[in-house]
Amino acid sequence: MTLAGPSTTLSPQEIRVVLLVDDEPQALKWFVRLYGDEFVVLTAGGVDEALAVLRERGNEVAVLLTDYRMPQQDGVRLLATVSREYEHISRLLMSAYADKDVALAAVNQGRVEQILEKPLDEAVTRQALRDASAASRRRLRDQVLLRRRDENLRETLGFLAHEVRTPLATVGGYLHALRDRQQAPACGSAELACLALRRPGEVRTMLDAALRRTDYAQSLVTSFVRTARDAYHADEAASELASDLVKSVRDGYPFEADEAGWLSCDLAQDFTLPGQRDLLYLVLCTLVKNALLALHAAPPPLPAIRIVLDTEAGEPVMRVADNGPGIAPEVLARLTREPVTTRAEQGGHGMGLVFCRRVMQSLGGDIEVLSPPGGGVHICLYFKFREEEKHHEVSR
Repeated sequence: MTLAGPSTTLSPQEIRVVLLVDDEPQALKWFVRLYGDEFVVLTAGGVDEALAVLRERGNEVAVLLTDYRMPQQDGVRLLATVSREYEHISRLLMSAYADKDVALAAVNQGRVEQILEKPLDEAVTRQALRDASAASRRRLRDQVLLRRRDENLRETLGFLAHEVRTPLATVGGYLHALRDRQQAPACGSAELACLALRRPGEVRTMLDAALRRTDYAQSLVTSFVRTARDAYHADEAASELASDLVKSVRDGYPFEADEAGWLSCDLAQDFTLPGQRDLLYLVLCTLVKNALLALHAAPPPLPAIRIVLDTEAGEPVMRVADNGPGIAPEVLARLTREPVTTRAEQGGHGMGLVFCRRVMQSLGGDIEVLSPPGGGVHICLYFKFREEEKHHEVSR
């Protein structure tokens, strides 16, 4: 194997590694001299040598250019192997015998992207290498994107499973309670169901609470299904107003008793969300849930949660604040970077804010958690927009 690199200094994004496979040593030397000014050139004298190079440096190679006629194995078989095992590599074939059978074999077996006729034309070959390198980089970016989407979906699914388990467990508890209260009707009629009430109206209260939690669990599942569907579309999910997101959480979250009265919203400085509305729904539900838990753990005289749409340094911000007991400094420093929970005995896993941070960063933004000395927690969701996305205000 020989190696030649560009004489000029190129950034990592510009370096294009080409693996040339040819059984003629003089042709290898000529190719390195001619194209080494623009490409990093690796060479191999046959199929076995080429496969050895790929096993060692296949992740670096952008283009494979192989001769057709070679001893032992022909170039098409090499291209077929590369198409299966190194999907990002662009595959080019050169041949002085570019007849119909060679072309068909190259396309059908090796999935070749272009056939170059020998002797190579310098201008045509150079452009073909440039185009093939660019195609390889696009495939690599797409593969990375798909891996990240898969990882995000798996993480979201795990988070969702935990979030759904809590309301479903509550629904199950209510159903068990109703079953335990069932009694045989005094009149002996099989068409009547009698429930023993421990306090007036408790059955209606349990049914209403169960319905709220069922609707909330359904909204979480629906959000995940939309996110999973949109993740594999080329276009981003349709953007929506931040105020619509806040209203959907305000109206859909399964508040208990007078909890809904604790929440107030200032939606005057509205803005358009940068896609991924369904993941942001999970984020905002998580922040509201955490605030409610904090307020129940150490109730202030007048519990309050406030969601405000705002701007900071010209960028849109969503703020979620509560007047609960606050967060200890040693816990605060770790919250969004690693799983931390003070509610392990209640089933807490500490992944909530970590998940929120990853969602915000996937949108090009971030999350900041503050806890002033006087108590309370202030969470800021920062959104970054492309230049064409205009921030706008909408009256309440």
